[in-house]
Amino acid sequence: MLQVPGPDGVRDVRLTSPDKVAFPAQGITKREVVEYYVAVGEPMARALRDRPTNLKRFNDGVDGDPFFVKRVPKGAPDWVRTCTVTFPSGRKAESVSITEPATIAWAANLNTLDFHPWPVRCADTDHPDELRIDLDPQPGTDFHDAVAVAGVLREVLEEAGLTGWPKTSGGRGIHVACRIHPQWDFVHVRRAVIAIARRVCERIPDRATVDWWKEQRGERVFLDFNQAARDRTIASAWSVRGLPAATVSMPVTWDALTDVDPDEFTLRTVPGLLERHGDAHADMDAHVGECTTALEWYAKDLEDKGIGEMPYPPEYPKMPDEPLRVQPSRARRHEEEPGRGH
Repeated sequence: MLQVPGPDGVRDVRLTSPDKVAFPAQGITKREVVEYYVAVGEPMARALRDRPTNLKRFNDGVDGDPFFVKRVPKGAPDWVRTCTVTFPSGRKAESVSITEPATIAWAANLNTLDFHPWPVRCADTDHPDELRIDLDPQPGTDFHDAVAVAGVLREVLEEAGLTGWPKTSGGRGIHVACRIHPQWDFVHVRRAVIAIARRVCERIPDRATVDWWKEQRGERVFLDFNQAARDRTIASAWSVRGLPAATVSMPVTWDALTDVDPDEFTLRTVPGLLERHGDAHADMDAHVGECTTALEWYAKDLEDKGIGEMPYPPEYPKMPDEPLRVQPSRARRHEEEPGRGH
């Protein structure tokens, strides 16, 4: 039994099968994973506070097949908070809401590695208070390419009146989040992300792309606008990723981003770094912006260039003003088939 302090006092968190190996290549056990999450519990709970959170569980360790849990698991302690979310299908569910470090430790004991929060608070799950952009290096590019694109993204965000907070993804990518007032729904926040991403790509077209179809991206960094769609999530700050090296999605400053090696942020190194340097995102809630300017850009792109919506992921219902979800190469073949087209 672990005793985990929090805002409502000390919680007793049960630890089962503590010697079970979670990361075979590193010899990291479940006990180490849970103890890691207790060590980073305070800043992580601040990042996740009152957010519905999906749990990515690895019951057979990182060498096994993970699965996402989007509903509160049976047998959850009565102090684990919940909130209601609505999926794109219209179905509703009760999701885990992180309110204290003990909830994180409890989930880690269920073999959760990645914590995937929604960009909303439980008080209003239809209006995001966080705008997120995922910089995803494509084959032929790497973390350093993502850093270069992130520098341009920072400039564009500032022009939009937004303050970006970068973190490593735990892999080769970078996540940038901005606090926003919860005035816009998911569709409008996603459109703000599209407009921001397009401006980045206009400035460095050889290095960045907003093309949804992989066949069009080339060796560039993809700015994944669909991570802003309802029910799409990214790993939270401080999450241990399900990778052999037990790397962590680490909050960093813009000044540090150009020099960091993301492979150095691991389950075993991050608690010491936190103790020495503190939380790089501690002041995030003090910098809240608006989507207004980015949405004006979106409207101008539509009026001047005729470019507006982009395809949604395949599992989503048809969305307003969305173009056809057909790969360009498949669309061309369809047009070229005898009896079709002109």
